[in-house]
Amino acid sequence: MKHSTPNSLQARDVKYHLHPFTNLAQLEESGPVVFNRGEGIYVYDDDGKRYIEGLSGLWCASLGFSEKRLVAAATRQLEALPFYHNFASKAVEPSIELADYLIEHAPVPMSKVFFTNSGSEANDTQVKLVWYYNNILGRPEKKKIIARRGAYHGITVAAASLTGLQYAHNAFDLPIANIIHTDCPHHYHYGEDGESEADFARRLAANLEQLIEAEGPDTIAAFIAEPFLGAGGVIEPPKGYFELIRPILERHDILFIVDEVISGFFRTGDRFATETYGLKPDLISMAKALSAAYQPIGAVMVSERIYQVLLEGSRKFGMFGHGFTYSGHPVPAAVALETQRVYDDLKIGDHVKSVSKRFLRRLHALADHPLVGETRGLGLIGAVELVEDKAAKRNFDPARKVGPRAMALAADHGLIVRALVNDTLAFCPPLIIGDIQVDDMFDRFGRALDDLAAELARQ
Repeated sequence: MKHSTPNSLQARDVKYHLHPFTNLAQLEESGPVVFNRGEGIYVYDDDGKRYIEGLSGLWCASLGFSEKRLVAAATRQLEALPFYHNFASKAVEPSIELADYLIEHAPVPMSKVFFTNSGSEANDTQVKLVWYYNNILGRPEKKKIIARRGAYHGITVAAASLTGLQYAHNAFDLPIANIIHTDCPHHYHYGEDGESEADFARRLAANLEQLIEAEGPDTIAAFIAEPFLGAGGVIEPPKGYFELIRPILERHDILFIVDEVISGFFRTGDRFATETYGLKPDLISMAKALSAAYQPIGAVMVSERIYQVLLEGSRKFGMFGHGFTYSGHPVPAAVALETQRVYDDLKIGDHVKSVSKRFLRRLHALADHPLVGETRGLGLIGAVELVEDKAAKRNFDPARKVGPRAMALAADHGLIVRALVNDTLAFCPPLIIGDIQVDDMFDRFGRALDDLAAELARQ
């Protein structure tokens, strides 16, 4: 093994690098896979092996790994002004231009854009804004934020508290106060026998209102939701869900935060999934495909209603005391702006709507495989959930690590996918993928599933 060679990259990685979202004990034994090159939808490891990047890295490399226009945009900005901040009434041109573009193309009327460095920071900012908003309005008790079990909203302290996945909380003393969770909107697992999606949606909406009433409507500040659950398993809401949620929030004066970190920028075919589902948010979080992952950047869009209260806060306190050294950094902002222009020039939304037909057909055809319990997807994002018993919808014992084994077998076939909760394998290929590449991706995954079935049969 390479990591047993003392001075190899792999050995030095194990010795010095603390990895995010990694089984540290396993890494000590196996060492990392080191990647050193990308081209289109493909990445290459340091042995020269080529992989289809079936998850766009981490749901983010929407334009693949060799878009020269983004490299040129970064280079131009680095040569002109490599850094300046946006504190204390100062500004840089790329962040102004990007904010202007985003407000002009917002899915619902929005007023201002606040820049962060990631989706986690965007959702952390949402928590602070919601608390600040209610303090300025003289409602110090109206602070609780409702998220959903199974949701993923990031991994900083507040964002990880919003995240409704147990690994984000284990031994971290999370969630923090004022973060509570309601039902996971997954009909496959949580629908009752004979319960239609519409009836399931009505039950979830009723449960949400009961939670609000039990906690006290005067204590509930906001509800945060991804249009579809992303890292929680690519789970679309049941039919009618958001239409039932909206009047509940309005009735109790609860802000609606939509987390578009994964779903934004044409993943569904629309620029924002807010459009796809007809949502009416007060605040929107975004990151990932904002810059096609070529530079780290995230953002929060706030409505005029929210901004006017923030403005009143400055009349009271002076400085708006929130921000990051790199908020609106000129290089990521320039790259994100050019990313939007590339999307427009490629008519990427039309492309996604076209190629998604084959993507979804191939995805859903996997439902016939004996290991597959459910396939889920829309646009160019999807998931396959593996089960031990299809009729009972029973997952494998987590100790068997069936999902990670499927992920490893896919990698053997030159395909990178990601194993999520409940042995779910996720697909989120770069938006530039073509029909032939879609077929190649699912052919490789099909071979990996067959290998897994044979391996399980032998056991």
